[in-house]
Amino acid sequence: MTRLQRRSFDPAAAQRLVASGLAAPLARALAARGVASIAELTVEFGALLAPARLTQVEAAARLLADAIDSGRRLLVVADYDCDGATACAAALRGLRALGARVDYLVPNRFEYGYGLTPEIVDLAAAGARPHLIITVDNGIASVDGVARARELAIEVLITDHHLPGPTLPAAAAIVNPNQPGCGFPSKHLAGVGVIFYVLGALRAELRARGAFDAASQPRLDNLLDLVALGTVADVVPLDRNNRILVAAGLERMRRGRMQPGIAALFQVSGRDARSAVGSDLGFALGPRLNAAGRLADMRIGIECLLADDYDRALQLARELDQLNRERRAIESDMQFDALAGLDPAAVERRRTITLFDESWHQGVVGLVAARVKEKFHRPTVAFARADAKTLRGSGRSIDGVHLRDTLDLVTKAAPGLIDKFGGHAMAAGLTLRAEALEPFGRAYEAAARACDPALFARTVATDGALAAGEIGAPLIEAIGRQVWGQGFPPPLFDNEFAVVEQRLVRDAHLKLTLELQGRRFDAIWFRHTETLPTRVRLAYRPALDEYQGERRVCLHIEHRGH
Repeated sequence: MTRLQRRSFDPAAAQRLVASGLAAPLARALAARGVASIAELTVEFGALLAPARLTQVEAAARLLADAIDSGRRLLVVADYDCDGATACAAALRGLRALGARVDYLVPNRFEYGYGLTPEIVDLAAAGARPHLIITVDNGIASVDGVARARELAIEVLITDHHLPGPTLPAAAAIVNPNQPGCGFPSKHLAGVGVIFYVLGALRAELRARGAFDAASQPRLDNLLDLVALGTVADVVPLDRNNRILVAAGLERMRRGRMQPGIAALFQVSGRDARSAVGSDLGFALGPRLNAAGRLADMRIGIECLLADDYDRALQLARELDQLNRERRAIESDMQFDALAGLDPAAVERRRTITLFDESWHQGVVGLVAARVKEKFHRPTVAFARADAKTLRGSGRSIDGVHLRDTLDLVTKAAPGLIDKFGGHAMAAGLTLRAEALEPFGRAYEAAARACDPALFARTVATDGALAAGEIGAPLIEAIGRQVWGQGFPPPLFDNEFAVVEQRLVRDAHLKLTLELQGRRFDAIWFRHTETLPTRVRLAYRPALDEYQGERRVCLHIEHRGH
């Protein structure tokens, strides 16, 4: 069972929100997330932070404007995940609208790995022969790659959001809210958000140079669907600035004003863009794009997002959908292997999990790490073989254990053990020599031992109990009108219920009838097969499920608690 801990909140703030017209349970949940007034929920686009607050964004704009004015060849080098693909598509669409000669290159993860490596620079120089390389969603750790570009007289503009290492690349300009000295208040921009800001600064620079005026300038708001998709799919915290970006993108989708590729992804995933919410982006569209980078070549995903013809976009979206089906099958087999090889009692005594199997697919190990982390509540790194001598790993962490910083502690304690690494608090990637796997596991465990032991006890924060009369369409619809995501999670409530009926559906999901204060509710616990006692405390999210054209309240169970 899981320890359910109810979030504390400011009663005065909750009361102000109630006085502004919000339902009391939603007001309490928002107050627990730091919202003090209804004004803070405003996601009007005009409230977006100004680009000028990003360090070097104006230098980047001048660099790009000079390149456009002189007709120089630009090349976007992208990452191979959903954030990288959307950032690449936004960069190309925006730069071309602003008059640039620009192409793109996305590394094949299995041949070149991550980032602007010297090998990628050589590949770019031999093919596109760019005068200026623009990285999106990568580059902040590409010291050697930038050095190689300089040897070849190629300038580099880095746009990234990942945490920097001890040395910054010697690029012509770096735009990254997380670089030292940057005062941009939102440190959680995704890669696609960073390039969107750069494009805004570039447009302002070109306008100042007389390329167009405010009335004739190209529109950049038509990129917001891409920004929303990349932001949600990269699971960056949705601070207010990111919520504004996501809300604007979702609104465009609901109005049908989106890229053909995004419309096609909605089509193949069986989701309705007219009622788009963040979970559609995170659990339906994003995984289909990511499947291309995991199993094949992200060019398929980028070309889908760049397609101006819907039929062409739909063809590519169907390819992505098929790749996602293949990814699911591979992931299922790998997950079975991973769980079968773990002893729960042994895991309980450890702080970390390190996994490796000769048969695993290196494009899917991150998903396996995520599933194992969720089951055991331990920071997990899963490895697959990259070649005869090298392993490539992907890690996922738990709240409070910063994964990139933990890997940094490993490198300090055992220099040379990890060949390369990078990432965020919750996710990271790394490579190491095959013979270093066991020493890495020991060093990783030792580094995690520096963290507070309480972090490794599974505790789930909830927003308290609901009265039976509060569970209904008005509350569910009010919750749905907000923008939720990483760092700003949707409300999770908990109550003690009487279990009236329970049965397994497809041998995979527990279907329930629960009773609360004399009222009965349908409920379902996905991917849970253990039966429950007659009285039980459950954490759940109320939802409106559609069945045979009728919408009904259903409780989606997430945890059994005490």
